[in-house]
Amino acid sequence: MSQGYAIELYFDPALENQVLKAWNVLARRQISTQLIEIESRPHITLYSSPFTDVARVENVLRNFAAKQEPLAVSFSSIGSFPSDNNVLFLGPTPSLSLLQFHSQLCDAMKREGVEVGDDFCPDKWIPYCSVAEEVPKTRFFEAFTVLRDLKMPVSGYAMDISLVEYSPVREIFSFTLGTHHVSDF
Repeated sequence: MSQGYAIELYFDPALENQVLKAWNVLARRQISTQLIEIESRPHITLYSSPFTDVARVENVLRNFAAKQEPLAVSFSSIGSFPSDNNVLFLGPTPSLSLLQFHSQLCDAMKREGVEVGDDFCPDKWIPYCSVAEEVPKTRFFEAFTVLRDLKMPVSGYAMDISLVEYSPVREIFSFTLGTHHVSDF
């Protein structure tokens, strides 16, 4: 049963593998396996909503991706949100290019009549890449310690933009940045 939709920014294989290493270390230590269990992929969430017009979003993303180039991303911090989900994440350096990318996407969506919720409006959006969810409070310190052992910053490129349905995660479509190529799953 679907809980919503998200637009996710996916990374080049080398950067994706660096994030997966963190997921796997936390899973081996039995701290958090949630992201693996829901079949997620390392990503930055650009938009999320319980409902969306899939055809309209597909049109927006197809046109948007064709006009973009792969985007440099550098994860330089570790963080957590003050919520009950106990999420740990890697925070990307908030570069002007990343912030403009997100802002331009929101503008394109609004022009097509796709509503962008408050949390994803450019002046409130917090970019992050989840590495653990539902971390037991008694294991938070251990999880942070594991993540601190990563050699930061971890850098690479965002290469694809996708619409997914969750949870579990199911990719609906994906577009490679800078091309007109479409891959449907």
